Amino acid sequence: MPSNRLHPIGGEFAVPEREAAFQAERLPETIRHTRLIFLFAVVLNGLFLLSDARFYGQAHFLPAITARLTVIVVSYVAYRAVRTVDGFPALQRVMIGWQFVSAIAVGYLCSTRSDIALFVLLMLPAVYMLVVPTSFRWTLISGNFCTVVLLCGYLLPAPVPPTALGIVMATAMSNVPILLFVVRWNRLRRLEWTAVRAAQRANDELADSRRLFETMFRAVPVPIVVSCQSDGRFVNVNDAGLAFFGISDRASIVRYTTRDVVDSSERRRLQALLDAHGSTRDQESSITTLAGARRDILLSMETVQADGVPCIVSSLVDITSRKAVEERIRIAANHDVLTGLPNRALFQATLDNALADARVVGGEVGLILIDLDAFKEVNDTLGHDAGDTLLKEVARRLNDVTQPGDLVARLGGDEFVVIAPCGPVGEAGPRDLDALSDVILDALRPPTAIGGRIVAPRASLGIAVYPADAKSSTDLFTDADLALYAAKGAGRNRAMRFVPSLRATIEDRVTLIREMRVALEEGGLVPFYQPKVDLATGGVVGFEALARWRHPARGLLAPAAFAAVFDDPEIGIGVGRVLRRQIVSDVARWIGGGHDPGRVFLNLSSAQFGEGDLAEALLADIAAVGLARDRIGVEITETVLLGGNGDRVGPVLDALHAAGIRVALDDFGTGYASLTHLKRFPVDEIKIDRSFVQDLERDSDDAAIVTAVLQLGRSLGLDVTAEGVETEAQARVLLAEGCGYVQGYLYGRPMPAERVPGLLTPNTGDVPVRA
Repeated sequence: MPSNRLHPIGGEFAVPEREAAFQAERLPETIRHTRLIFLFAVVLNGLFLLSDARFYGQAHFLPAITARLTVIVVSYVAYRAVRTVDGFPALQRVMIGWQFVSAIAVGYLCSTRSDIALFVLLMLPAVYMLVVPTSFRWTLISGNFCTVVLLCGYLLPAPVPPTALGIVMATAMSNVPILLFVVRWNRLRRLEWTAVRAAQRANDELADSRRLFETMFRAVPVPIVVSCQSDGRFVNVNDAGLAFFGISDRASIVRYTTRDVVDSSERRRLQALLDAHGSTRDQESSITTLAGARRDILLSMETVQADGVPCIVSSLVDITSRKAVEERIRIAANHDVLTGLPNRALFQATLDNALADARVVGGEVGLILIDLDAFKEVNDTLGHDAGDTLLKEVARRLNDVTQPGDLVARLGGDEFVVIAPCGPVGEAGPRDLDALSDVILDALRPPTAIGGRIVAPRASLGIAVYPADAKSSTDLFTDADLALYAAKGAGRNRAMRFVPSLRATIEDRVTLIREMRVALEEGGLVPFYQPKVDLATGGVVGFEALARWRHPARGLLAPAAFAAVFDDPEIGIGVGRVLRRQIVSDVARWIGGGHDPGRVFLNLSSAQFGEGDLAEALLADIAAVGLARDRIGVEITETVLLGGNGDRVGPVLDALHAAGIRVALDDFGTGYASLTHLKRFPVDEIKIDRSFVQDLERDSDDAAIVTAVLQLGRSLGLDVTAEGVETEAQARVLLAEGCGYVQGYLYGRPMPAERVPGLLTPNTGDVPVRA
């Protein structure tokens, strides 16, 4: 909103744009006023011109005639010029020009020192300042200019009158109150203009608000009725209300009352609520339309004053159809829409009841938690319709193999559960939950055709038993979930029973994650470096950076001892971020010290790809220490590329590869789709897993695999590095087969950063940065 602050001296708006708006709005009135001034000047000076004819032949006749004619001409020219102005600045220029020329002409007239000259000397500046609507600055300038010109015209011709000083002081004193009046008048006019505009804006906003309210009132799709509180007479009804009640035209609204649609007992109930609270919300009620149809409604009412008359605003939501299907909804609320199985709510209620019954009779209750393996791949590759078909097929098979007293429920997603009451403890022939689990696995195993593809459902099962494993439904479900988690960790497609050690495992994992958070904050996580050697020359060409944890109680730990932390996405990202910053800092420090570490590879885990800007972050860390990008490489295992991670991993590897970061595929040959990965991702190097190297000279199968990988690398133009080389015999075989690079204890164990320069010193400058 523009500022209405006024200038403390001139009384005009302090903001130029606001002052311009004020002048622009008043421009037509100002033009009319100005033309009247000019016209009046022409007429008045014309009359004076006729009057001055009597002085013909006298000394001051010529100055009088000249001055009058000049004022008449300039006033007429200004009168004509005003007709073409299109803004206040142009109009002001005309007025200022008129003032200056007129002042000079009248000053010349005052040089005659006639009787009227003294009157004009005092009067004309006042007229300029009070009548001519210029800005305050020009009012001040023109008024003072006129005063000076008239004083000079009156006083300068010799001899100087003895009253000259008094005339000057009187003129000055008369101008001061006039200027004060102008300031006050400026302020009053602008305050009045501001008030008028504010009132006009408020009226416009009020009118707009009323129109908007009326439009909204009529457009709301919910029936709304405004009725008189005293007699129930309808005052107003929106369009939805007209259609709902069956009122044919708006003019007939006043003929109806609430008595026509609500029975007397219901009116009394609703009125009691209004009397007690002043309003009511979402009251279920029934009304009869004017056509006689009975409708169930959800009613909200509010008392208001409409033009001083107490009224009630009622909004109605028709719930007739909803009430008709409520029973079906109530039944459906306890069952899964897709499979028709009981849902989580009914499962929980059934489990609580089963445990309560088991407490009474001393029985047992088995809980089998079922989670489909690789269900996400079905959704991703065949679509969600195929996934829904698979879920329905699984539900059918589970129902087929369970007993009538069991409950099969779907908890959501691809998770199912079976409640299997086992009868009293010690009863002959207790139910075998392991056998039931085997039956479930066998029932799920047969493949089925879905979406034109053959899909073989697989599942992991977790089993827990009340009261042996838990005393409450919550703990029983938790135990079954822990067993399920163990089944997935053991290779999936199997059943596992809960054992207390599982809970300890989870507690250990939580402790491990908590300790790792502390390690990340306090610097307990450090990289160790294992040299990578050119097999032909024996020279160090690079290093692989490996994570090590200096645990305060357990000592130096390798990644296998804290692998569980990578299951936590936040911790996995944090570990990767801390390690890569230390690694690039170490490499930069070595190079700065005159050592050549070659190219150092750091490992990327699956969790790190959850960091949305992984490529940008790694490149930024490299740039931050002033390191060349050809000094860093990344290693990933095929595990990272599996499990639907390809869509996240691919763009990151493409970005790194394009930036000059080499990409190595670790543990090559141990995954499921190595050749596919070589085609899909920008791999520069493959690393033969140590499992194929350790028996290389004794196991012909291992030797054949190593030879095949080396030939594959040569065919694809990829570097090949053999890991886990520990003996000279292994090195000789690899050299004979054409292997380029090796890692292993034969050449060096992983070492802390401070030991690397000592390893590099003998070879400084001898090894090209390649790998």
